[in-house]
Amino acid sequence: MTRVAFMGTPEFAIPALERLAQTPFELVAVYTQPDRPAGRGRHVAVSPVKVWAMRQGVAVLTPRTFRDADRVAELRRLSPDVIVVAAYGKLLPASVLQVPKKGVVNIHPSLLPKYRGPSPVAAAILAGDEITGVTIMLLDEGMDSGPILARRTEPVADDDTTLTLTHRLAQRGADLLMETLPAWIDGKVAAAPQDESQATVCPKITAADGETDWEAGAVAIERRMRALVPWPGCYTFWRGKRLKLIRGRALEIDGGAPGTVLRMDSGTGDGPSKASERLGIATGRGVLEIRELQPEGKRAMTCQEFLAGHADFVGERLPS
Repeated sequence: MTRVAFMGTPEFAIPALERLAQTPFELVAVYTQPDRPAGRGRHVAVSPVKVWAMRQGVAVLTPRTFRDADRVAELRRLSPDVIVVAAYGKLLPASVLQVPKKGVVNIHPSLLPKYRGPSPVAAAILAGDEITGVTIMLLDEGMDSGPILARRTEPVADDDTTLTLTHRLAQRGADLLMETLPAWIDGKVAAAPQDESQATVCPKITAADGETDWEAGAVAIERRMRALVPWPGCYTFWRGKRLKLIRGRALEIDGGAPGTVLRMDSGTGDGPSKASERLGIATGRGVLEIRELQPEGKRAMTCQEFLAGHADFVGERLPS
């Protein structure tokens, strides 16, 4: 029986883990990131993968590093034939990659070699891609640069956020893993090297990425609003307080100076007016209609609800 060790941390990893547990493979251990403080209250957060493993009674290991020889020795004692990785969150050193005879098989949520790195789903939305996908590949010591076993495409919807698209890619990745892993173990599929000339790398997203630059175009800002869900979200500042922008729509009209808050005319088309309760913000190219937003320290609300208490918002110039 093939012995499998699994390494993963967030919700993205759960579909593949659940599918593996239903196969004849022997799941010898689950590795995940250690518990760590999170959120404003700094409460200890347990990874979704650890929660799953504990509920299923599967051995769960949370090493802080694999640079420790004892942790590598512990893995060797488990004698996995193959390691499956799905968003584990750590680069694995050669000492780990060399343990399983069938290598380390990784699920990556992009069509490699495009969008190597930590934020491939957000990168696809930011770029306005109509198609993305998942790749099953073998890890090497580089950043998502190992040979490819299989790829599958997935359309990107106009209203997709990183959250919704990641959820679908997790399911597609699990499906593709179940098709590919047995064939790889049985020697029925070959690994193909990536085309380095087509490789792109996406950076890690930071909290600062959420601040809106109104000099950018409305289309780019609307994509950013969707790409930065659930974290850090897209936001701007008004009178020293943060306004989180939750839902919006890009309009190809002239709104004046970037950052200018406009009341939109819903009765005569999409032109700026003071006649109704639609809210827009001028950008470097076009107007971003704001449909839902969240003032600092308050609940999310529609633009109509917000304007009912902040009529003086219209006409303001937001910082870029």
